[in-house]
Amino acid sequence: MELKLNKKFEPRHGELVPVAPGVWRLTAPNPSPFTFHGTNTYIVGGKGALAIIDPGPEDDTHLQALLRAIGKQPVSHIFVTHTHRDHSSLARKLSQLVGAPTAAEGPHRPARPLWNGETNHLDAGGDRDFRPDILLADGALVEGDGWALRALHTPGHAANHLAFGLEGTALTFSGDHVMAWSTTVVAPPDGAMADYIASLDRFIEREDGILLPGHGGPVFNPKQFLRGLKAHRKMRERAILDRLSAGDRTISDIVRVIYRNTDPRLHRAAALSVLAHLMDLVERGLVRVDGTATLKASYHLG
Repeated sequence: MELKLNKKFEPRHGELVPVAPGVWRLTAPNPSPFTFHGTNTYIVGGKGALAIIDPGPEDDTHLQALLRAIGKQPVSHIFVTHTHRDHSSLARKLSQLVGAPTAAEGPHRPARPLWNGETNHLDAGGDRDFRPDILLADGALVEGDGWALRALHTPGHAANHLAFGLEGTALTFSGDHVMAWSTTVVAPPDGAMADYIASLDRFIEREDGILLPGHGGPVFNPKQFLRGLKAHRKMRERAILDRLSAGDRTISDIVRVIYRNTDPRLHRAAALSVLAHLMDLVERGLVRVDGTATLKASYHLG
């Protein structure tokens, strides 16, 4: 199934944008090859206490815009989908200013322990200072004034990634797990490909009508898009196996071929994605590795 990405999106930085009944978006001014036009903060609620989802990066311009958007309304909860700095680093300051607790799956952690001598190439992006006031288990329901959010544990991009379903609607806040504009970075040791595919399968089983992601615009027709995402990952896996069959042995050789049309600034992330695939293939016995599965290791068909 062909994956059709949608890069049409107007961030309207600093402006509160209605996206669904009782839901507004405020996009942070932190554009980059990884964040698209910036991180989306969502405000949920009506006349009562509000919920904030992903307060965003520690950026004073975004904080002031968020405080203006909140106005004099109380905030009862600040939800965080995962602990990458562009989503969570503003949470503590906002919590202190509005007097609301933070809620997330847990502190930052990798999907697996680092091997001896291994470097976490995404370490700078992890928010190790964040500690949620409320720990949310999979399926936890948090109710507010006229709204209720259901926590959905969706590891893969990050071990502690949560999506949030807005109860009584067909709307889910998908964080970085599913985005319309791009495929998700799955990079060890923070992320794991097997976890990501399992989380995709969980979403495919749902009956969501719209997904609101952490970057870019909404995902419409989620079930079809999710199937396309899974097919894309399986095609990437097939391409990696084909390169090994053709004689490639290193991740750099594989990336040079299968990501030749990708922005070179994203090649480091692409290499980590290939590593995530290879680790999964090694675990399944389809690929052998000389020593430990790292960016520099030599790989062979199983």
